[in-house]
Amino acid sequence: MKSILAAVLIALGWASAVDAAVPGTLMTLHAVHELSHDEAAQGPTVFFEATVTYYSAKDVDMFVQEGDAAVYVQFTKGANLIPGDRVRVEGHARDSFRPDVVGDRVTFLRHGALPEPVRATFDQMIRGQLDCMRMKVRGVVRSANMVTEDGSRVIKFHMVVDGGYVNGLVVSDEAHATGDLLDAEVEVTAVVAGSFDSKMQLTGILLEIPNLSDIRIVKRASAGPWTLPLIPMDRILSVYHVDDQTQRVRVHGIITYYQPGAAVVLQDGTRSIWISTRTDEPLQLGDEADATGFPESHDHMLTLADGEIQDNHISAPVKPQRATWQELGFWSHDNLSGHQTDLVSIEGQVTTEARLATQDEYVLVSGGRMLTAIYRHPPGDTELLPMKLIPLGSKIRVTGICSMLDTNSVNPGFESSFNILLRSFDDITVVEKPSIVNVRSLLILVGFLLGLVLVVGARGWSLDRKVKRQAVAMAARIEREAKLERHRSAILEDIHGKRPLDEILLETTNMVSLRLNGAPCWCRTVDGTQSGNRPPDVTNMRVVREQIPVRSVSPLAEIFVALDADSLRDSTESETMSMAAGLAFLAIESRRVYSDLLQRSEFDSLTGLHNRFSFERRVRTALEEVHQRDGIHGLIYIDLDQFKSINDRYGHRVGDMYLQEASVRMKRQLRNVDMLARYGGDEFTAFVPRVRSKTDMEDVTERLKRCFDEPYLLEGHSFQGSASVGIALYPEDGESMTCLLSTADAAMYVAKQTRGETVHELGHNTDHVS
Repeated sequence: MKSILAAVLIALGWASAVDAAVPGTLMTLHAVHELSHDEAAQGPTVFFEATVTYYSAKDVDMFVQEGDAAVYVQFTKGANLIPGDRVRVEGHARDSFRPDVVGDRVTFLRHGALPEPVRATFDQMIRGQLDCMRMKVRGVVRSANMVTEDGSRVIKFHMVVDGGYVNGLVVSDEAHATGDLLDAEVEVTAVVAGSFDSKMQLTGILLEIPNLSDIRIVKRASAGPWTLPLIPMDRILSVYHVDDQTQRVRVHGIITYYQPGAAVVLQDGTRSIWISTRTDEPLQLGDEADATGFPESHDHMLTLADGEIQDNHISAPVKPQRATWQELGFWSHDNLSGHQTDLVSIEGQVTTEARLATQDEYVLVSGGRMLTAIYRHPPGDTELLPMKLIPLGSKIRVTGICSMLDTNSVNPGFESSFNILLRSFDDITVVEKPSIVNVRSLLILVGFLLGLVLVVGARGWSLDRKVKRQAVAMAARIEREAKLERHRSAILEDIHGKRPLDEILLETTNMVSLRLNGAPCWCRTVDGTQSGNRPPDVTNMRVVREQIPVRSVSPLAEIFVALDADSLRDSTESETMSMAAGLAFLAIESRRVYSDLLQRSEFDSLTGLHNRFSFERRVRTALEEVHQRDGIHGLIYIDLDQFKSINDRYGHRVGDMYLQEASVRMKRQLRNVDMLARYGGDEFTAFVPRVRSKTDMEDVTERLKRCFDEPYLLEGHSFQGSASVGIALYPEDGESMTCLLSTADAAMYVAKQTRGETVHELGHNTDHVS
C-alpha cells in the first residue's frame, strides 16, 4: 500500500512539474538531440528525464543519456550525483558542436541501471556519431600521467585504438595506477566527449571516464617501460613505424595568406583552415582556390598537411573582419566567434618595431593588451625590402591572419594571446601619427634646459656637488646595507614560519637584486619551477650561477644573476650569491622536513592509505558537521582473513605485498569522496559519507568482498584471499566515532565467526586462503 501511495505521489509531482513547464518546452532528451544549430541558438527551455552516465562533483561537466540519445549538461559543482542516477533536468538548450544543455536545476529521482555501452570504433567517434554516448572501446595506452587541474588530481592518458588516437581523463588520486596502464591493452567504458578549437570544431577525441575501475586491463605490457634495453639516442628511429590510412581530402575557399614553401590559408565564410605546403608556385591573394591534403590536428587546431593548391584565378577577395583585442582573444559558448586563421583587421598604438633574421615585428597596444604584427621574410630572398618604419606612438591598422599563440589554452571565458600575420607591408595603414606635444618631446626639452643650466653653473658648484654626491652615495650605501640586513632577517623569520617556499625564494632573489644594484636575479628548482625576474634575452649578459646543494639530492636548485657583460666578479657579488644560496638551502630543507613529517603523520608508509589518526580526525570532523544538518554516514570495519597464515607460509614480504594489493583493490570499489584507511595490522576502515540507506552500504560491502574473488599472484605464489566486513550507520548505530567503530567491529567479528576460516591447497605452488 505504501509503495502504491509513493508511486501516486511521484506521478502527481511529475504532472504538476510538467504543468508548470513553459509552453513550447522540449520534454524529451531525444527532442533536444534533434535540434538544429539555429534552433539551439534560440535557447529553448528543456524539461526531461534521463540517466546520468558521467558526473564529477569537482567539475561542472555532466552527461546524460536516454536510449540512443545523449547530451552534455553544464551543471554546478558539488552535487551528490553518481552514474546510474535517474534525474530530471530543467534548463535551456544552447548551440555548440552539437546542441547541449545548461542545467538550471537537476533533480534526483532514483538510482537505476546505466545504459548498456555500445562498442565504438574510431571512425564513429571522430565523425561525431557517438557524441556524448556511453561506449566501450579497446586500445593500447601510450602515456598515463597524474596531473592537477583546478585543485583536483586526475589521470590523463593517451591511447592508440584501431584507426587513430584518443585521450582519456579520470578523476583519481591513485598515482600508482599510471604505471600499470603504460603499454597495456585496455578496455575503457566511458562517455565520448571531444576536444574543440575556438570555433567549436572537433579536433580530437576525449573519453570522460567515471571511475578508475572503468579501465579494465585486458593484457598487461610484456615489459615495464623502465626495464627496456637502452638504445643510443641517434638510433631511436630504428624502431619507428607508422601505418597511416588517413585519406586525402579537398577543400575550397579564398586565399587569404600565402608564405611560399610553408603555408597557405583558405577562408570560406566563417570557416578558415591553415594548410602546410611545400609549393612555391605563384598564388594570388583573394583568388578562389582548391586545396588537397591530409587532415591533422595539432594543439587543438585543424590543419591540412602535405597540401597541394590549385588557384582557380577567380578573384573574390575576402573583406577582413574589423575586431578588437577582446573579440579576438576571448570566446564563449554563447558567442562561438573564434577567429583562429581568419582574415581580420585591428587597430593599435606602436610601441616597438624590430627587424629579426626571419621576420619583421611591430608590437602594438590595443584595448590595454599587447599583440605583435609579424611580416615573415620571403624564403630565399637575400635582398630584403626595407622595413616599413613607423614613428613610435603612431596609431595604425594592421590586416592579416589571426594566429593564436597557445591553442591549448583556448577555453570558453578565458583569454588567449595571438599574433597577426601580415601578407605584405601594404597591410599596415597609419591611422594617426604621434602628437608633437607628447611625453617624449617634453622630456627632451626638459633635458636640454636642464643640461644648459648644469653647464652654466658647473664652474661655480662642481666641488660642492662632488662632496654632496659622495655624501649621498655613502648614505645610500649605508641604507642599502641596513635594508639588506632587514631583508635577510625577514627571510629567516619566514623560513621558520609558514610562508610558502616559492614566496621565500622570490624574496631571496629580490634581496640579491637589491645588493647588486638592481641586477635581474632568479631561482630555478629541478622540477622546472622558476621564481624571480629572468630577462627574456641573456645572450649579451654575464650570467652567474650558484648551485644550492641539499643533503639528499645535489643540486636541488640553482640561483642566477644577470650582470653587465663587461663587469668583473668581485667580493660583493660572491658574498651575495653565497648568502642567497645559504638562505635558499635553509628554506628548501625546512620545507622538505615539514612535508616529510606531515606525510608520515597522515599516511601509512606501506599501503599509502590514510593512517588511524588521520582517519579518526576525518570521522570526528564529519560527525561534528553533520550535527548542523540531517544526513546519513556509513563506517565499515574490514579484517583480512587468515593474514597470519599467509605471513607464516610465504613470509613477511609476500604478506606486505598482499596488504598493498588488497588496499588497491578495495580503494577502487569506493568513491572519490570516501576514505579508506589502514587501521592497524590487517585491519582496515572505510568512511562513506552521504549515503541514502543501509542498502547502499550493503552494496559497498558486497563490492569490497567481491574484490577478493580474483586470486593473488605474488612472488610466484597464487592464493585466494578474503575479508570479513562489518558496517555501522550514523545516527542509527551511534552518534560518536567510538560507538560506530565498536558497532562495525562487532558486526565484523560476527561475520568472521559465521563464515569460518579454512586453508585449501589449489595445486602446485598454488594455495587458497579464505
